[in-house]
Amino acid sequence: MVPRAEIFPDGAWHGFIDQDPERYLSIIADRRQFRSRGEVEEDPDYQQIIPYLVFRHRDRYLLTRRLKQSTEKRLRHLYSLGVGGHINRVDIAGEDSDPVQAGLRREFEEEVIYAGGWTHRLIGLINDDSNDVSRVHLALVFEVDGERPEISIRETGKLEGELLRLEEMKIYYLDMESWSQLIYDHLLRRERRARETRETVGAPAQMADEQA
Repeated sequence: MVPRAEIFPDGAWHGFIDQDPERYLSIIADRRQFRSRGEVEEDPDYQQIIPYLVFRHRDRYLLTRRLKQSTEKRLRHLYSLGVGGHINRVDIAGEDSDPVQAGLRREFEEEVIYAGGWTHRLIGLINDDSNDVSRVHLALVFEVDGERPEISIRETGKLEGELLRLEEMKIYYLDMESWSQLIYDHLLRRERRARETRETVGAPAQMADEQA
């Protein structure tokens, strides 16, 4: 965790940001500390750091739903576009280790079964003060690109999930966790920008064909 004043020295922003997210990694590396979750779970003076992984294969993303056996009672039955959790002491192997990277890999392996190769990159951060759960957490959102679509939930009593296109999952939007709604909005904007770019690039070629 990191003191909130260190993360937001100029006041807290709200929502999903994707401008220069890497600079927050250095703040976390320099100012991180460990305390029991019981001490800070409802303490807004600290931001608990959550590596949050959004899995995708081509144009489909893993959408999960928390079931009755989920340990987080406040989020049961809600849909999520990511998997993740707290960084633990076990994620620190030495002075030069990166607990964020170790934590995200551990969480991915704990939450899902995936035999394919994958890469990941930081695409943004989320600060959401709209509810008690998210208010004390800061999400580091990583997009995971999997080479194969075969992925399954490890603890099927707690979660269920499937790969869906953004258009297909919009019917679940109102039942998504707040973080997932923010991520969905970002991904949808990105997809639309990419589509518009392709159409713009393709327009001159089409005009040339018609003139020929």
